[in-house]
Amino acid sequence: MRALKKFYIEITSVCNLACSFCPETKRQAQFLQPERFSHILDEIKPYTDSIYLHVKGEPLLHPKIDQLLDISQQKGFKVNITSNGTLLHKNRHKLLGKPALRQMNFSLHSFDGHAGSTDKEGYVTGVLAFAKEAAQEHGVLISLRLWNLTEDNATNVQRRRNREVLSILEREFGLDYKIEERFERGKGLKLAERIYLNQDHEFRWPKLTEREYEGKGFCHALRNQAGVLVDGTVVPCCLDGEGVINLGNIHDKPFGEILEGERARRLYDGFSRREVVEELCRKCGYRQRFGTS
Repeated sequence: MRALKKFYIEITSVCNLACSFCPETKRQAQFLQPERFSHILDEIKPYTDSIYLHVKGEPLLHPKIDQLLDISQQKGFKVNITSNGTLLHKNRHKLLGKPALRQMNFSLHSFDGHAGSTDKEGYVTGVLAFAKEAAQEHGVLISLRLWNLTEDNATNVQRRRNREVLSILEREFGLDYKIEERFERGKGLKLAERIYLNQDHEFRWPKLTEREYEGKGFCHALRNQAGVLVDGTVVPCCLDGEGVINLGNIHDKPFGEILEGERARRLYDGFSRREVVEELCRKCGYRQRFGTS
């Protein structure tokens, strides 16, 4: 049986921000109901015990996030949540103390990505206050993400924005060095016990309108990961935010059958041969990280 290291469950397609790096979804605004969430967990249980509550949308907008965490605990899943961090003040009591919560990832670049953002100092320190409490008192892993680097980080505006955030981190964690001096792309920098900073270049969602890359290559889609959108559409990875590669609906067909379906098999077998059979995959820049041979 195929084991999946990560399974992404989109619990809402709604977001409270409109970030420049995240294209707005054209799908219907929905929130995943607890009974449907429970059904999804039953379907994927033979394949993984690690779930990520994110594709599009802001997970902390879900009014029953605490119930979803309780269901996850009951069914033996560990949960990872990716959030912009702006709604922590309303949700901390729904998150802290939940045994299922393994890790929280905070996209700090959301502040500058959203045109209406105000009070960067208050935003970052608010996230850090939660992060410290979650890590120190509840054993939650924290990843602070700053994914807005350019290839050479050359623009003065972007460099200044990054420095503002990094200065707050250096102050709040009492660092005796400049974070830039320790930066290695792809490696997390430990700021405190169970709290890490991860920096990378600005993220681009794959789109059918983008240019096509080399038709040879590899990806871990359906090999290490898969996902399901809020309406039940199964997708091969977390980057198919519009359900372009629709493999079937998990509420209509068993997940095992979907994995063995014709489209899923073609994608999986294609990558085994280093052939990229889906158009969206050929237009995915992230895939280039795995090489073309």
